[in-house]
Amino acid sequence: MKVMVETSAHHVHVSEKDLETLFGAGYQLTNKKDLSQPGQFACVEKVEVVGPKGSMSMSILGPTRKETQVEISLTDARKLGVTVPIRESGDLEGTPGCVLKGPAGEITLEKGVIAAKRHIHFDPEQAAAAGVTDKQIVSVKVDYNDRALIFGDVVCRVSPSYTLAMHVDTDESNAAGLPGTVDGEIIL
Repeated sequence: MKVMVETSAHHVHVSEKDLETLFGAGYQLTNKKDLSQPGQFACVEKVEVVGPKGSMSMSILGPTRKETQVEISLTDARKLGVTVPIRESGDLEGTPGCVLKGPAGEITLEKGVIAAKRHIHFDPEQAAAAGVTDKQIVSVKVDYNDRALIFGDVVCRVSPSYTLAMHVDTDESNAAGLPGTVDGEIIL
């Protein structure tokens, strides 16, 4: 089965409480661009992510979430000076923190910085058509150019709120020489 493979650059998801600390009471995120997952969008708003060795400006993705998290590549982690685990989004226990600075204030996260595990979003019908279940591990072959490769250890995430798309970070995208969005082939 074919799947769209997208590069997911570093970004921040914020809770409603942290959004107000960073941008001011009652602040609402501004949709800059809709993303492939229904209801998800890149925001105009950015924050400064500060680690022990450096800092980086990162876009916020909306809408707000229950808990704030920062998703970076392993190269970004070196620049910031943090050692991050590779985790699924939302699996934040035992992860390092950082400081987030916005125009109205800053917060110190005790946890929440991860390198996102490569994954494929499916709605239930798409998962059934592909013959996969939630949390199943598959591989995906990307044969775009002279740097063809097979991504192993790809977790399938199934929910009625998802639509078919695979996400890799910028390090993984660069390793495969991907120009942006390309098609891959799921290997069971």
